[in-house]
Amino acid sequence: MSHSIFYVLHIFVNFISIVLDQYQKARLLFVQSVVDLSSKSINTDCLETTGIIDLLCPLLADIVPSIQHMTAIALGKLANRNIKLAQAIIKRNILSQLLQNIDRQNKFYKKAALFVLRSIAKHSSELALIIVNNNGLQTIVECLKHFDPGVKEAAAWALGYIARHDKNLAQLTVDAGAMSPLVLCLQESELYIKQISASAISDICKHSTELAQMVVDAGAISVLVKVLTNSDAKIKRQALLALSNMAKHSADLAEAVVEAEIFPDVLTHVAYPDESISRIATTLIKEICKHKLELAQLVANFGGIATLVQLISTSRSTARLSAITALGYIAGHSDQLAMAVIGSKAIVHLAIVLQESTEDHVLTVTVWAIGQIGKHTAEHAKTVAVANILFKLLELHNNPRSSEDLKAKCNAALKQILQKCTYIEALEPMLHDVSPNILKYVLGQFSKILPNDARARRLFVTSGGLKKVQEIQAEPGTTISEYITIINCCFPEEIIRYYSHGYPDSLLEAVEQYQPKCIFLFDHKSSSDPTDSSLSALFDNDENNKY
Repeated sequence: MSHSIFYVLHIFVNFISIVLDQYQKARLLFVQSVVDLSSKSINTDCLETTGIIDLLCPLLADIVPSIQHMTAIALGKLANRNIKLAQAIIKRNILSQLLQNIDRQNKFYKKAALFVLRSIAKHSSELALIIVNNNGLQTIVECLKHFDPGVKEAAAWALGYIARHDKNLAQLTVDAGAMSPLVLCLQESELYIKQISASAISDICKHSTELAQMVVDAGAISVLVKVLTNSDAKIKRQALLALSNMAKHSADLAEAVVEAEIFPDVLTHVAYPDESISRIATTLIKEICKHKLELAQLVANFGGIATLVQLISTSRSTARLSAITALGYIAGHSDQLAMAVIGSKAIVHLAIVLQESTEDHVLTVTVWAIGQIGKHTAEHAKTVAVANILFKLLELHNNPRSSEDLKAKCNAALKQILQKCTYIEALEPMLHDVSPNILKYVLGQFSKILPNDARARRLFVTSGGLKKVQEIQAEPGTTISEYITIINCCFPEEIIRYYSHGYPDSLLEAVEQYQPKCIFLFDHKSSSDPTDSSLSALFDNDENNKY
């Protein structure tokens, strides 16, 4: 009898175990299915309408660790796809449940929880701040110190997504003690940790000088420069970007980057096959040389000008834009550096860019760089003028399709170059079909050249320049009127009067009204006049001599 009872109880317990096991498998299958569905953006809206967040929420506290883990992954994928679902997770207070006792969870759950934080923070600064206020940032920093590389990677991801939004959030990450663990992560052997850590550092230091200085003080520069020696393209890209975001803020920070001995290694990355690496390396050079003469000179001393010109002449990628900007910064610091830029045939290649490019932002930067090159002396300006660039600048300035920024840059470049230009062959054509704001600079140069150069005065007359000046209608008392007066004083009054407006018409009228004052050799007489007879006899003799 007792044996039968025991047998029945055993069957009943087995049945309950089977039911519970089926329930557990069903929960796990459900969560796995949601993970699979949420991997495709086409399913996101449908999952949202079914109230999927409410169904997943209880499973986050499931007694089975694997179900908790998969539930966190499902929530992360949903939040990553849709900001509305990310907001729904916040509204249902899932964050506190997610982070509760996270220090006691296994590494798989921690990675999944950090993925949720990252997926929410990426959408907006408001959502990122909510994560910070819910103790999420402190959790992330603690996970940066975890022994498992995967947890460190997930924490660095989440930290970067918080810091990238604005200066305040980046400052909060630094205040939470994130810098030291991030720098240590850069020194890990795993490539993916190096990459994500460099990206997070870049996201922090890009916002302000103060934040960049904190990154420098944490010893990040030397580690980032060492990372550049790695052959992995992703690590190179993130390290260069971080260094660029430091150098851009001030001359002191740029010097700190240079002192880490990045040259000439960074120049080799300008010609790197990967276009993104080439672009960021060129941007780093641009950010360094823009601050002051000494840094620009350093770049030139390492052969940076030739490297940049080579990139402009061979590449059509976005790296070319940074290279053009870098040349403009270098040339703008001094006339010697500008002459070095000219000596590297930069003007020829910039002229080609002006002729071939149709992108407004490329043309704008190129025009600005040309202005920086030609603004120093008459020799610099002549080099630009001889390349026939002035007319192209004028064409872009007058083109109705050009943006206001491009027109402003053309105006500024023309002003800078024309105020130094003494090459009369280039100046004279600029008298025709130009706006008054450009014309005054052309006339200003002629008013300086003509009083001291007889050859220029002769050429000015024969080329039609003086005639064109007389045709200009200038308001009395204006700058243009004053320049015209100075120019006219360089020539005799009769020449000025000859080319003055209406003078040829008055000459023709005078011709029509003029009474001839010829002295006739012969008076009109009758045919019996001896003179007429003698003339007739002469003609007759001529006729006879023909035969």
